[in-house]
Amino acid sequence: MHTREDWPPDVVPVLSRGKHRNPRKGACFMELASYLAGEKWSDHPSCTHSLLAALARDVNDYVSDGSRQLLAPLIPAVIGLTSDDRRLTARIALRAAWAALPVVAEERQRVMAVAVLRCEQKLAELEGRPQDRLQPSSRRVLNQVPLATMWARDFMRKAGDDTISFPDRLAPWIVHHAVEGIAEACVPEPDDLLVRLLDETIADARSWVQLERAELPVDDARWTDACRLTGVVD
Repeated sequence: MHTREDWPPDVVPVLSRGKHRNPRKGACFMELASYLAGEKWSDHPSCTHSLLAALARDVNDYVSDGSRQLLAPLIPAVIGLTSDDRRLTARIALRAAWAALPVVAEERQRVMAVAVLRCEQKLAELEGRPQDRLQPSSRRVLNQVPLATMWARDFMRKAGDDTISFPDRLAPWIVHHAVEGIAEACVPEPDDLLVRLLDETIADARSWVQLERAELPVDDARWTDACRLTGVVD
């Protein structure tokens, strides 16, 4: 079993874009997570929170081939990372919106500003706090795009209560469009932003569910098999 001190290893498995029938056909981030967790081969394994898994699939598919291999050492950290706490879904979606809002194209900024406000609205509802009391990070990113924020607040007032299911539809939509927007943004090194988004979201989620951080749940032999089946990057 690996520890944080000896991670990442010298070799990592090769990640590929999209869905694959088996590891000999290729493997995406979450498919390898299912394999390492000892689950049936799938890009929707039960070992990982569904929205975090959606974020991982999107980042895996939107980064370049070279940058995708930087994701492999993060895979063990999502194994066992799940929770029934509805606040975690809102936090994952909100972190994606935070990352996207300052960098996406102007036509996407209004949508991402609404996303930030919707996530804050949901968190306020779940935490029993006033809905106008935003977290500092939300205030910071919204202040960077004042026109989009003004539009978003007006939109929220006119739209009223949102009947779209937050965990099943709205949160996955926010995550997908945040990742897509970052990937297509006219900024230096969008891949770096996406890798950092996934890394920081995993760290935040692990802290939220209070998982032990000292040990990574990956058997050495299974990691070696994953590298052998998919190819090796060293």
